Amino acid sequence: MLSYRHGFHAGNHADVLKHTVLLALLRHLALKDKPFSVVDTHAGAGFYRLDHAFAEKTG
Repeated sequence: MLSYRHGFHAGNHADVLKHTVLLALLRHLALKDKPFSVVDTHAGAGFYRLDHAFAEKTG
């Protein structure tokens, strides 16, 4: 099975795009008067140091 460690990929172009799209979606949903809930089922560590050795390996 392929192993995935987000620390190696945090801050790369795909990660930035993912968060940009997520923020745009949440802002759009917030325009409505009806409340909404968000459940993050794939949350990672929540904080990744971009100057860590992991991030420096693959950027």
